[in-house]
This record gives sequence, C-alpha cells and structure tokens, in this order.
Amino acid sequence: MRFISWNVNGLRACITKGFEDSFKALDADFFCLQETKLQAGQTDLKFEGYDSYWNYADKKGYSGTAVFTKHKPLGVSYGIGIDEHDHEGRVITLEMEDFFLVTVYTPNSQDGLRRLEYRMKWEDDFLAYIKALDERKPVIICGDLNVAHEEIDLKNPKTNRMNAGFTDQEREKMTVFLNSGFTDTFRDKYPDTVKYSWWSYRFKAREKNAGWRIDYFLISDRMKERMCDALIHNDIFGSDHCPVELILK
Repeated sequence: MRFISWNVNGLRACITKGFEDSFKALDADFFCLQETKLQAGQTDLKFEGYDSYWNYADKKGYSGTAVFTKHKPLGVSYGIGIDEHDHEGRVITLEMEDFFLVTVYTPNSQDGLRRLEYRMKWEDDFLAYIKALDERKPVIICGDLNVAHEEIDLKNPKTNRMNAGFTDQEREKMTVFLNSGFTDTFRDKYPDTVKYSWWSYRFKAREKNAGWRIDYFLISDRMKERMCDALIHNDIFGSDHCPVELILK
C-alpha cells in the first residue's frame, strides 16, 4: 500500500508543471496534498479510480489540503475540532478500517517568528488530537510539518538556528511528538541519509541541493512492522517541495 504526500505550493501552478503526469506515475493508494491554495470550484481535477476530499482555507489563495484515495474511507473529518485552528484548511482525517490517515500542513512560524507563539499552541492541540485518534487505532500522519528536526535535516544548521522551521522550540515539539509513540519513517529507515524535501526558490538552492527535510510520514510505533520503505522523490519537480512516500505491507 503506497502513500504519497506533497506540498504543491499552489495546485493550479503545479498542474501547469506536470502534476498530473507525476500523480499517475507515482500511482499511490492515497495521495495527500498540502498548500493547494484553492477555493471550492477553482479546479475540476479528477483521476479515474480515486475519490477526493478537500479542506479549503477561509482566506483565498492560502493554505489548504486535499486527499485522493483509491479506498473508500469509513469517515472523513476536517480540522481538529478547535475553532481557533480550523479556518485555514490545514487538516484532513480519513478513518480507514485499521488506521487513521491524517494529512496536515503545519503553520509556519514566519519571518521574525511572529507566529511562533501560535505555532506552539497548535503543536500542543494537534498532538492531543492525534493521541486521541491513536487510542482508537494506529495513525499515519503526513505532510509539511514545517520543521527540520535534527541538524542532518537541513544543509546549513548553524546559520539557520532560530530561524522559522529550525527553532529550538519547534524541534523540541517534534521530539515530544515522536516520544509520544510515533516514528519518523524516513529517519527510522535511513538514520544517516542526507536527503531534503524543500528548497528555497532563491539562490539556486535546489540546483545546489541546499535544502531542508520538512515533509514527513510519521506512524504510530505499533505500525512499524508494516513499514516496507520511506522515500523522498527529489527527482520530481513542480513545486519548491518534492513528494515523499511511505510503503506499508
């Protein structure tokens, strides 16, 4: 069973850069998108054999998530049930027979860390939401988590320390999350591999591979025995992020 997660940084723009070809080539059972930057009715994108679910931000051209699935879920929910967090289209949860699939676009702390305080509140509330799901059945969490957890996860850790995505506070929240019973699938499978999933559009960063690994698949620890592989498709273009993949038995 194949899962793909991709921050497309504007789906309409990504469609003009080969998104549909990449989607078909990756041939996932579940294909999760972040930062779709869409409102309802702005795209009629459909793929044969897939149902799709969309969560739109109230603000136009901002945030947003989507899931395409070959497998009909038992239920679908949007957001995490907290009004403060649920106007930006950041979370979709699919309940399947033996797991929950959650796609998430974590808020960025932004320049000058002006949203760091909000981000800390989000982290606590999102973890509480995931832990409640995990009490019922195992959880797969995927998406742009907007944090490089360890120094291996970005090209220039020293100069980026305390920048958005690599603050001590954000990294600590990720540690707390993983210590709550979850596994970072790529790092678990490849403890020493340097590979990135996001590159700035500036300074030819992708050409130089000066990137960050901020897109993840996290799974409940008890699912680890089902994990076959975790991949980062940095040869696929169309966004400033590349797709990441999880393969389960």
